[in-house]
Amino acid sequence: MSKTIIREARSADVAALVAIFASDDLGGHGDTTATEALGDYLRAFERVASSRDQTLYVAEREEQVVGTFQTMIVTSLVGRGSSSMIIEAVQTRADMRGQGIGAQMIEFAIAEAKRRGLRLVQLTSNASRKDAHRFYERLGFRQSHLGFKMALK
Repeated sequence: MSKTIIREARSADVAALVAIFASDDLGGHGDTTATEALGDYLRAFERVASSRDQTLYVAEREEQVVGTFQTMIVTSLVGRGSSSMIIEAVQTRADMRGQGIGAQMIEFAIAEAKRRGLRLVQLTSNASRKDAHRFYERLGFRQSHLGFKMALK
C-alpha cells in the first residue's frame, strides 16, 4: 500500500481538487471542471491561502491528490474566549475510498488542533451521508447539534 502524505495545498493542486468536488453527486455545491470556472476556484484558493485562520490540505499518494479537507480556526467568547477548529470539505477521491485516507486526514486535523491547544474540533456532514456519519462516529465524533443553512445565491 502506498504511503499517504498530508500537506498544505498548492495552487497547482486546484484542478485536482475541483475534479474531486465536481464528482460528488451528494454535495450539491454545483462544482464543475469547466475551464471557465477555474478562475473562480483559483481566486478562492488565494483567499484561503492568505488567511492565517484557514488551511486547505491535500492527501497525496504517489504524487497524486487523492483527498482533501480544509480547517478553520474560530475564536469566540463562548468557552472563556477559547478557539475551536472547524473541519470542512472532507473528500476522498471516489476510486480511493475505503483505504483509510479519510481517517488519516481527520486524525491529522485533530493532531493539529491538539498541537495548537484548541478547545474542540467540529464538523458538519450532509444529512444524507449516513456512511460518513458512521465514519465520523468511529473516529470519536458525537452528534451534538442540529445545523441550519440559508442559501443566498
